[in-house]
Amino acid sequence: MDLIDFSKELQEKANQINIDIQKEQIEKCYHYMNLLLEWNEKINLTAITDPKEVILKHFIDSFTIHKYIEKKKKVIDVGTGAGFPGIPISILEQDIEMTLLDSLQKRIQFLEEVIQSLTLQNIHTIHARVEEFANNKKERETYDVATSRAVAPLNVLLEYLLPLVKVGGICICMKGSRTEEIKEAKNAFNILGGKIEKIEKITLPNSDIQRNIIIVRKLKNTPPKYPRKPGTPSKEPIK
Repeated sequence: MDLIDFSKELQEKANQINIDIQKEQIEKCYHYMNLLLEWNEKINLTAITDPKEVILKHFIDSFTIHKYIEKKKKVIDVGTGAGFPGIPISILEQDIEMTLLDSLQKRIQFLEEVIQSLTLQNIHTIHARVEEFANNKKERETYDVATSRAVAPLNVLLEYLLPLVKVGGICICMKGSRTEEIKEAKNAFNILGGKIEKIEKITLPNSDIQRNIIIVRKLKNTPPKYPRKPGTPSKEPIK
């Protein structure tokens, strides 16, 4: 897909979700997509390789949470993978401080190249397991916003995200259309100090792809024992 067709496709779908995207930002997204597809031939970054699907399922999907992130906030994208939603959000809004956290070094190398090639500001990468990173006193409960897309069931995801967020901050959990896991996470909310503030049900433009954006407000400090050791949250979720 050339830049003209990409621009038209991205602009049209961004407009449908009330995102105002500028020419320079579109060009950065285009360059990002090309880097993604190039690197994807060497390491597994995404199963989505059709440019129209990349636009819809990666860029537009990431843009849907932009309205929940205020300027000048400190944000962390946990289990960022190929950089979604963190990098698209940073392209739209450079006046935030973005941290991309991932446990695989090869993905971090890819993200570093994207950041450098796109000359993105106020964004950096961390190579770590979230269970260890969230127990670092310098990082714990210091973020205004923690977000994650398709990383784990909600009761597990809350154990990853809530320890990183300061009291009063939010977690933005990007989930599929199923809502059963919300009930399963009831105890996790109580134990970890969070409460659902809003669930936004969305359908991606010109598709039947449905999503739930779950906004969780942190009401109290997370007990020091959470998150537990690497691997434990997923093997023994809070129930």
